[in-house]
Parts: sequence; structure tokens; C-alpha cells
Amino acid sequence: MKKWNRNNAIADFVRSRRKNSKLTQIELADITGVGIRFLRELEQGKPNLMTDKINQILLFFGHTLTPTPISDEARRNLGK
Repeated sequence: MKKWNRNNAIADFVRSRRKNSKLTQIELADITGVGIRFLRELEQGKPNLMTDKINQILLFFGHTLTPTPISDEARRNLGK
């Protein structure tokens, strides 16, 4: 299995919010209507997940995915 970046911002956010809410992965998956496998992969940092399903989970915590500007330096370092 390919190693995913478990510490990406979305994975960290969802994992910490879920734990602060004292929810198991199964409970959050049930509440938000996503599959447990999807939630596990999201928290493990899988890079290619469906944004509509990510938003289902983020909306539960009052957030949504949005385009965010990055610095010129970050843009120059993309793909390195």
C-alpha cells in the first residue's frame, strides 16, 4: 500500500474535530452519510478523494472546502 500523508491539513482537521466531538469514525460516517472506508482514507491522508464527500464531513463541523490563495514562493515550490 502506498504511504499517504497522514498529516495533511484536512486529515488533521477532521481527525481532531472528530476526536474533540468524542465520535468514533463509525459514528461520524453514519451522521454525515459517508462510508466508513471513505472516512478512514480521509483521516489517513489519501490524496485523491471526492470533494463532495469531503464537504459532507466538513459541513458537519461548520466548514467547507474553498480555494485559498497561496504565496508566490509556495507556487514556485509546487511539484518539487
